[in-house]
Amino acid sequence: MPVFKPFRGIRPHKDLESTFPTHPLDNFTQEEIAEKAQVEDTYIHMIKPYVVSKSKDIDRNLRKIRSTFEELLEEKKLVQDNSAYYLYEQIYPNKQVFRGLLGLASIEDFWNGKIKRHESTIPQKKEKLAHYLDKVNLQAEPVLLTYPSNSKIELLMNHEEKNVPIFNHIDSKGIRHKIWRIDNRLKLQQFKEVIDQIDSFYIADGHHRIGSTALNAKYHKEKNKRHNGTEPYNFVYSFIVSNQSIKIHDYNRILTDLNGLSSEEFLKALEEYFLIHEKGETPYFPSQKFHISMYLDGKFYSLHVKHDLRSPEMSLDNLDHHLLDKYIFKGVLKIEDPDSSEKISYVKGTSSLEGINLLKEKVDNGEGKVGFGIYPVSFNDMIKISDLKLSMPPKCTFIEPKLITALLMYDMKS
Repeated sequence: MPVFKPFRGIRPHKDLESTFPTHPLDNFTQEEIAEKAQVEDTYIHMIKPYVVSKSKDIDRNLRKIRSTFEELLEEKKLVQDNSAYYLYEQIYPNKQVFRGLLGLASIEDFWNGKIKRHESTIPQKKEKLAHYLDKVNLQAEPVLLTYPSNSKIELLMNHEEKNVPIFNHIDSKGIRHKIWRIDNRLKLQQFKEVIDQIDSFYIADGHHRIGSTALNAKYHKEKNKRHNGTEPYNFVYSFIVSNQSIKIHDYNRILTDLNGLSSEEFLKALEEYFLIHEKGETPYFPSQKFHISMYLDGKFYSLHVKHDLRSPEMSLDNLDHHLLDKYIFKGVLKIEDPDSSEKISYVKGTSSLEGINLLKEKVDNGEGKVGFGIYPVSFNDMIKISDLKLSMPPKCTFIEPKLITALLMYDMKS
């Protein structure tokens, strides 16, 4: 059983609840970040030295973030709770609900395989984030962990929702965010007992965040001769949700060119690997796994992966993204490393024609020569890949819920 423990959450004062938190920074352009950084008493303003400073003294900038954070705590603009779990719920405008628990997962469990991954990470990105953690000692965006649904946890959350939340706010995207603090000793014990029944956590979103936390923990562990695994640096701020509370959407691809092939030559080459059906100008969302939607020269096609190319047992050859890489990008177009190729860009989907229409729009606007729409990876396939210790290609899963940054924070010095 992986460890999941309560923590002393830090949250904005009531007066700042609607202004301090932010959507993740990768949602904004650099110009938008610079503009938001001018607004005082916001998370982006707090980390301004890191995101917009022209100073090349990175460590000085990071120390400034820490000192600003401590000033906000001293001024009571940020408040710190007693140790607690937090029930967190998102309600979307379409009435879809995502809910789970905020707490701390153990880096030891990440190292020993009780927290399982399905994607590889970029070392340089992890190193940069680890250095940030080492100097700032603050985690503001949780890692999203998932597990097969447990009815006892659902019942406890149902009961908790009858209480008044400590946070209830609708953001700029129309999503309602509600938080309940669970700090009663009896309740904490009840939640711990049912959470302890979970065999493993699976990383749904946040591979680089947990990877960088592990790298920072390794650095401190090597320096600390008395390390015992209970140190604050040895935990990662996490949001655990069951498979009932995540939605895995399609993550699609656009390719800039056909590597010198004409469209006719390209279609002919694809016949070695796929059964091809022209769908015309009507947008086509792939109907099931092993069916890939392709948009080329104003027409949609269904690419049906031939049966003899699929693995009879679970492997990467059961994933459409891998088959696309293997047979189209590498096989036909001779792209040696699709993971790092600048010819390939990525388009988030919505498990509907909306994502396919966006793909079409980008190709029609000249952002690429051909687009590929891919059926969403199933929860079961994601779990099997993780259990087998395999790594999917980058950007295979666009997963909701997307979490707000600095709604709650974990101070690694407390």
